[in-house]
Formats: sequence, C-alpha cells, structure tokens
Amino acid sequence: MAETGRDPNQPGEELPPMAAQEHAHVPEEPELPEAEEEAHEGPQTDVHLSREFLSQVHQALRDEDGDRAHELVEELHAADVADLLEVLPSSQRVAFIELLGERLDPDVLIEVEGAAQADLYETMSNELIADAVTELETDDAVYVLEELEPEDREEVLRALAADDRVAIEESLSFPEESAGRLMQRDLVAVPEFWTVGQTIDYLRNEAEDIPDDFYDIFVVDPAHRPVGKVPLSRVMRTNRPVTIGEIMDREPHVISVTADQEEVAYQFSKYHLISAAVVDDSQRLVGVVTVDDIVEVIGDEAEEDILALAGVREESGVNENFVEVVKSRFAWLFVNLGTAVLASFVIGMFDATIEQMVALAVLMPIVASMGGNAGTQTMTVAVRAIATKELSATNALRVVNREVLAALLNGVALAIVSGAVAWAWFGNPMLGGIFAAAMIMNLFVAGLFGVLVPMGLNRAGIDPAVASSVFVTTITDVIGFFAFLGMAAIFLL
Repeated sequence: MAETGRDPNQPGEELPPMAAQEHAHVPEEPELPEAEEEAHEGPQTDVHLSREFLSQVHQALRDEDGDRAHELVEELHAADVADLLEVLPSSQRVAFIELLGERLDPDVLIEVEGAAQADLYETMSNELIADAVTELETDDAVYVLEELEPEDREEVLRALAADDRVAIEESLSFPEESAGRLMQRDLVAVPEFWTVGQTIDYLRNEAEDIPDDFYDIFVVDPAHRPVGKVPLSRVMRTNRPVTIGEIMDREPHVISVTADQEEVAYQFSKYHLISAAVVDDSQRLVGVVTVDDIVEVIGDEAEEDILALAGVREESGVNENFVEVVKSRFAWLFVNLGTAVLASFVIGMFDATIEQMVALAVLMPIVASMGGNAGTQTMTVAVRAIATKELSATNALRVVNREVLAALLNGVALAIVSGAVAWAWFGNPMLGGIFAAAMIMNLFVAGLFGVLVPMGLNRAGIDPAVASSVFVTTITDVIGFFAFLGMAAIFLL
C-alpha cells in the first residue's frame, strides 16, 4: 500500500499541453517480426480442450516429460490451465502437477475449483505454495490460504516475508465472505493538498510500491480516513499544478471491513462502482475492493442459490468426488421423503373415497403437480427479489397481492380447461366442477405461500434459497390433495 507520509520527488518541469489538431498525423504502429508478434499477443485465451490437445497431454504424462508438459500450457491463460486440471482424472491430474512443479503459473491456484483444487494444494509443497502466494494480490493470497489445512496454512505463513505475513494474517482474521477477506491491501492514497504533478511523479518514482492495476486514487486526511477519490483517468487529463482536492469526488463510497460480500456486491451493482474503499471500525482506510472481485462474487452467489434451490451443495459439481456427491444429495432427498410421506398420509385419509371412485386417483396428481409448479414459479421470483433487495417490508404487501392475483387468474383459466376435460373424460359434471375448484384453490395457495415462505425464512435468518422449496412443495401437495379429495368425499359420495 502506498504510504502517504512520504514526500515524492519534486515534480519536473511542466510540459505545455498538446493542442488537439484536426489533421494531426498519427504514426502507424510499426510492423513486428513474426517472433516478436507472437510474444506481443500474450497468453492464448478461449482455448478449447480438444481431443488432440488432451492426447498430447496424455503423451507427456506417459513420457514423464516435464518440459513438454510446460510447453503445452505455457501460452495458456491460467483459467484454461485450471480447466485442464479439472478435466483430468485425479491420478493424471496429480502426475501433471508434479511434472510442472515450480513452473506452474501461480494464478492457477486461484482459478482451479473443487476436487482439482484439493489435489493441487495437496500435491504442491508448502514451499512452492508460499512462493506462489508472494506473487499474488493480497485478496488472492488470502483465498489460497483459507483453503489450506490449518497446519499447512501456518507453515506457508511462516515462509512469507514479515510484511506479507502480517497483511495476510490480518485479512484472515476477518469473517469469511466479508469485505475484509475480499479486499486488496495494495492501493494508492494521497493527501488532498498534493498537486496532480506531485501525484504523477509519485506514481512513477515509487513504482515498486504501487499496485500493478488500479482504477482510483484515494484521498485521505492525516488520520488516514478517506475523504475523497479521483479516477485515474481524471488525473491524467488534468494539468499538473491543479491540486487533488480540486478534482476529487468528495464523500467516497466506503464499505465496512466486516460487511458481507453479498452486501458489497449489491452496492457495486446499485451504485455502478469500479472500486470502493474499505474502512475499519475507526473509519481508517485499510483496503480496496475492485469490480473484478465482485464479478466473481456475483457468479459464486448466483451458483450457490441455484444449487440450493435444487437441494444440491456446491460440492456436487460434475468434477467432484463421487462419494461426496452421494452424501451431499442424500440428506436433501431424505427430507423430501418425509414431506412425501406427509402428502401420502393425507391421501390415506381418503382411501375409502378413492376406492369408490377410481377417477379421483387419476386426477389428483394433476392438482398437486400444478400447485407445485405454480409455487415454484412464485418462490423463485421471491427468492431472487429478496437476494437483490427488491422485496422488503415496505413493498411486501403489494408483491403478495400481485402474486396471489396472478395465481388466481391462472387458476381460473386452467380450472375452466381442466374441469371441462375431466367432465368430458369421465362424463361427470360434478367431478369436473370439483376438479376445477381444487385447481383454483391450490394455485391460490401456491401464489400466497410462494411469497410468504421465502419472506418468513429470510426474517428468521434462514437462507430462503435453501429451505423454501421443501415447505412450498409440501404445502401445495397437502392442500391440493386435501381440497380435491375432501370435496369429492362431501359432494360425490
């Protein structure tokens, strides 16, 4: 992190601004020799793991050729190397990691996921992990270390330089999935009385202490509290004698170091932020969160909610261990078995009714199925609205009324069609009427509880994405069976 107490070298002689000329000559970019052109292009991206490429990888493994293995991945982006590791079976993955050894790109450690991540961290020595961590940004280093076993983490920390170790240990002390874990410690902070010229000279002369990539320069007071920020582009467009205080945006957007990462992502999305200052309890500037980290958070949170809605944990991906997949899904299926038994109990209450009229057994799954589908639609909308903070106590009644009305209208339309079909199918107008009435009732219940259940769980501090589907499905099944069979027992027998 850039120190604000150090005076930069005095700014050099100021150059006059270059006037924009309508017909100014723009020199063409010189042609590069073929070899230099390839180097200029940088790492390859958007690489598909073709059969031919995988065949070459397998050949390198059979030959135990580390040089060939390195040659194959040298020009690949770290994310593509991570994809390769995730595709390989565990035994081949470990062998390939061992072939690469210290030549493995450190960025692969933050790109790889799931079982491949576990194999990578277990195969690499703690010494190699420590070397890789020193080349990563603080937030990425924290991500790697928090995935290690406690004893391995301590060994890696001991191998780091004192400054790096202190910064990482402080970040690890913050709650998981908080801004403190997400932030970078390296940033640029200057006082507002500095001129643009001083700031530019500081950035040039202290390049070793400046982060490689940054978007904003933060302005701090003597207590190191943020009082403003200046986009880097604005600094570059401003004349050297102008002070930072004259061009800065006052009252910068700040985030508490303990804020949950979902809340941070919400603020970035709502206020269209590129970066934001992170402050401690004393409101001192301790780090910065950037948009590239938030993109990853948004993706992770969306994936987590989608999996949770289906009762699947993050550990159930296509590349995960088979035993872990079975174990993680069994618990959810067991809960669903209990809810299914409850619905069957309701059916058992009307076994005599069903025996006397077999048509009820044919039609009742339709009632439950339509209610379940309608409930899932409403529940999905409600869970998303809660996650994006579109649904709150201030507009809850309006949302409930809208969803219930929509469910009722759909229920009436479907009831007319399904009731007519049941009448024509079994030649019994009363059965058609009861079937239609049960359909309307169940879709009304689905619309109502599809909103109320997620809201109630959220207020109770339970993630609605995880538990809503169990409750909503159970309610629609029970109400659907009870309404249909109950009215049949009263009016048909």
